[in-house]
Amino acid sequence: MALSIFDKGKNHEEKSLTSFIRSKFGYRVKDVDLFLRAVTHKSLLFEDNSLISNERLEFLGDAVIDTVIAEYLFVKFPNEDEGYLTKVKSKVVSRKHHSEIAEAIGINKVIRYQKGRSINMSTIEGNAYEAIIGAIFLDGGFKAASASIQDHILVKYVNMTKVLEEEIDFKSKLFIWCQKGKLELQFDTITEENQGGFWKYTMLVLINNKKYGMGTGSSKKLAEQAASKETLELIGVI
Repeated sequence: MALSIFDKGKNHEEKSLTSFIRSKFGYRVKDVDLFLRAVTHKSLLFEDNSLISNERLEFLGDAVIDTVIAEYLFVKFPNEDEGYLTKVKSKVVSRKHHSEIAEAIGINKVIRYQKGRSINMSTIEGNAYEAIIGAIFLDGGFKAASASIQDHILVKYVNMTKVLEEEIDFKSKLFIWCQKGKLELQFDTITEENQGGFWKYTMLVLINNKKYGMGTGSSKKLAEQAASKETLELIGVI
């Protein structure tokens, strides 16, 4: 029996979606309906109330991503404490970061939503990314979802070095180290000079009133970072 125009259109959409999931997530789809649901935004339900939105899959995917990233960081940073791991994870699994990943993947090409409505695309892209991971989990299990995130998403679309540089600064790392050892951390301003219209600050790190690293910068914040970096080097943390 020949396919109707509707069936042909649906068949093309299914093939495009499964190809997309294979290419971007490294996963071979079994239940295509599950993934069609993962890319269906609730706004489309106004046009067709027989559809199911991706909200439940989004909830599940968010939890799966959180678990996979926690495991990944636990293995990647065996010498870091809970404070460091928590701070890095909060950056990697944030809504903003999920939206950035979704944009890099190009999820907007497969999202189904009601056109013409005022919708924040970055939000629904991030939600669809989470929902797709939820669909992979249901379709292939935790191992498949973990492999997709670690072997494809993190490798292709996440600059972990940039994430660490942005989120785990030297001062924060020094603070966590001191907190772990129940040590008192202080920053003292040694000099504060205006050189030809430009300010130069020199800061000194004191740990339990003992002098450690010193750093300079055009602001106290930058000088504290430089002093913290030198201190971390002195104590052998970096």
